[in-house]
Amino acid sequence: MAISVEEIKKLKELTGLGLTDAKKALVEAEGNFDKALTALRKKGLTKAEKKGEREAREGLVDSYIHGGRIGVIVEVNCETDFVARTEDFKQFTHQVAMQIAAMNPIYATEADIPAEELERVKAEAEERVTKENKPAEIAAKIVDGQVKKYFSEKVLLSQTYIMDDSKTI
Repeated sequence: MAISVEEIKKLKELTGLGLTDAKKALVEAEGNFDKALTALRKKGLTKAEKKGEREAREGLVDSYIHGGRIGVIVEVNCETDFVARTEDFKQFTHQVAMQIAAMNPIYATEADIPAEELERVKAEAEERVTKENKPAEIAAKIVDGQVKKYFSEKVLLSQTYIMDDSKTI
């Protein structure tokens, strides 16, 4: 069974693997590109699950005071002290503190929003749309848009990044 260099390169580009690993995956899948990709995804999910179970015991605490009036203390954890000591990690931690001071998020993630709060936001959006007599399809899209807007204002991980507005946190 001959595996073409093009397929190896394609798998490498798609997955970010090295050439050797991409070739090995194709050999294990008997040259079937889709089979190799599926197997790699399963392995990747397994690795991600294992990493997700590890405890992040290291990290940094950073503070930021804006204009002498708004103060933020933030803790960002990582798995190793090596990472915590890098300049990039220190800068990231400080920028998270600045983001919180500037944007005043109430929740860290969308999952942190209580169900009652989410229902209240949806109900208010639906009430506004009902008054406008929009068709059901359009009304649903408007409600979804207003809920997403709420997330972008109140949820840290959904906010526009203050250092680069083309990104979210």
